[in-house]
Amino acid sequence: MHLQQSGEDYLETIYILDKKTKYVRSVDIATELGYSKPSISRAVKILAKNNYIIVKDDGQIVLTDIGLERAKNIYKRHLLITEFLTNILLVSKEVAENDACKIEHIISDETYLKLKDFVDNYNNLNNKI
Repeated sequence: MHLQQSGEDYLETIYILDKKTKYVRSVDIATELGYSKPSISRAVKILAKNNYIIVKDDGQIVLTDIGLERAKNIYKRHLLITEFLTNILLVSKEVAENDACKIEHIISDETYLKLKDFVDNYNNLNNKI
């Protein structure tokens, strides 16, 4: 199923919060993203309906296998784009983070793979020096 940018942002946020705390609730997502609780509630319902997450009886939000795979892919894109912008183009960390959040959703698989190859080759070349 195609997710909109906001859905991908929620999955990525759940993934990051889970890595930090191992227990994610709607209020944690709202706090992290600065969104209202009703907005989070709506998004959580949509993600659960589409089998990206499970909401346990105690309110804990857990990524399904499909959700985890999607979240990891989004996060990997974010990290790579941020690395490219900060380490190669020398963009400030704050600007790079903001731009990566936008680019990660629209970049094609082909461009992402070429960018990954470029960053890997750049890093390998610099590690030899």
